[in-house]
Amino acid sequence: MSRNALSRTTITATALVLSLGLAACGGGDGDQVGADAKQTLTIWGMGEEAKRLEEVAKDFTEKHPNITVKVTPVGWDVVGQKMTSAAAAGTLPDMAQMGSTMMGEFIALDALEPVDEKVFDKADFFPATWDNNVVDGVSYGVPWYADVRALYYRTDIAEKAGKGKEPATWDEHHALAEAYKKNGATWGTELQPGSTGAWQTWLPFLYSEGGELIGEDGKPALDSPEAVRAFERFGSYFEDGLAKKNFVVGRDVAKDFGAGKVPMFMSGPWMVQNLDEQQPQIKGKWKVAPLPAGSKGSVSWVGGSSLVTFKDSAHKAAAEKFTQFLTTPKMQAHWYEISKSLPANKAAWNEPEMQNSETLPVFEKSLDTAKDVPPLEKWTEFAVQIEEAMEKVARGADPAATAKKLQKATEGLVDQ
Repeated sequence: MSRNALSRTTITATALVLSLGLAACGGGDGDQVGADAKQTLTIWGMGEEAKRLEEVAKDFTEKHPNITVKVTPVGWDVVGQKMTSAAAAGTLPDMAQMGSTMMGEFIALDALEPVDEKVFDKADFFPATWDNNVVDGVSYGVPWYADVRALYYRTDIAEKAGKGKEPATWDEHHALAEAYKKNGATWGTELQPGSTGAWQTWLPFLYSEGGELIGEDGKPALDSPEAVRAFERFGSYFEDGLAKKNFVVGRDVAKDFGAGKVPMFMSGPWMVQNLDEQQPQIKGKWKVAPLPAGSKGSVSWVGGSSLVTFKDSAHKAAAEKFTQFLTTPKMQAHWYEISKSLPANKAAWNEPEMQNSETLPVFEKSLDTAKDVPPLEKWTEFAVQIEEAMEKVARGADPAATAKKLQKATEGLVDQ
């Protein structure tokens, strides 16, 4: 998954909550505290982001001195289990930062307060960031920051290989990978063949062919012609020896990129700073480009985090004010400046902080065309099935037959 990956223990914890018949929340609004009252607003933030959230919360408190914001850091590796346990015990905070692939589970638990769309206008946000939070026409989270993918490639090695332009299509991407390999690279490109998070590698292949994870009938669409073509294209890199077939946990792609061993990979915006800091010797020798296009264009998936308020909170008015504060264009641009997380609010991209980068326009363009990951209750299990299918294809399994088995394996994981 993205940086906001769920622990697989979430599945067990969720099952426990459901088996006990414990809907996460369900309190009414009778005991609500007004926004102007003196109060403490509790929020869970994840990892390093929680520390930065504490800092920006101080600015909020200066404007709203009656509201003390208490931020509790929670690790991404344990957040799913911790939230489901807190839901069962009735000890959830007022609000939280929630990763994109977590939304479906907590919507299904009836844990989240619907968003007031009179206060938050979905037109202010990139469509995929908003759609990720919607079930049955109701939104349960306000997009905070976005995560989208682009292509990183070594321009110096490409030019030596006779490839002077960025690869605009998957065919051109494949040809560049071949050229890299012929000119001494260990692998032509980095593609994760399987294991946790590999679905992120395959979705651009699927979406750029016009495929969907879930069809209009509410069922998985993983054996569609588009899905089969996505598996075929994905598998061709391994069949042709251009990508490594086995996944190595902890492998440093930035180091391999800097050494020219793997001169091309897909990743998010944070890698720009990582490369600048960790691989200064290749400054000016690499670029970021939109993901290669399939038959339906260049299409990334969008992830990131949204801000949610829990149903049992007695401080919903204060939570709404804090959410408004964090999603203004100016604060979104400031958040990018301190965290390098992309703004979900479209107007933030016009702020001064967003104007001094050659790479940001690429990510903005990607956000314009990106598609959401549907908020599925059993996303973790669903993703595991995709990743196992990817691994089989990477090792030579027939794409069509694998897609057919994947369809059957996922049908029971989706409520229809």
